[in-house]
Amino acid sequence: MITRRIAIFAALSVAFYPVLPALPASDPDLLAGLDTDHDGTVSLDEAKKAAEIVFDKLDRDHDGTLKARELRGRLSAREFTAADADKDGTLSKDEYLSIVEQRFKAADTDNDGTLTRRELRSKAGRQLLLLLR
Repeated sequence: MITRRIAIFAALSVAFYPVLPALPASDPDLLAGLDTDHDGTVSLDEAKKAAEIVFDKLDRDHDGTLKARELRGRLSAREFTAADADKDGTLSKDEYLSIVEQRFKAADTDNDGTLTRRELRSKAGRQLLLLLR
């Protein structure tokens, strides 16, 4: 009985509390797949395009929304609830992209509209990367 409870708790912990990936300071592939214009930075448009691709991959039942379990720990339960603007228990693509934009702006510390490798290595940048990969 206790083993079953521990297994359930562990599963819920993984599902609702994202673990931020550790990123090495010299990660040359940090921009791989995101920097589509190859200018050495990620723009909001590039981030949103990547997020749309991820959304479509995560939407396994192809209903145009993501349930908490489909997100695979990318958002905490609190973040999911806050992002669910229409309170229907799922995230639409627009709601998902809204979170991406919020996290992008949080990571863009110099407010220049682009993210550098340094900004992507920050805590806010790593939280954004959870939604883009």
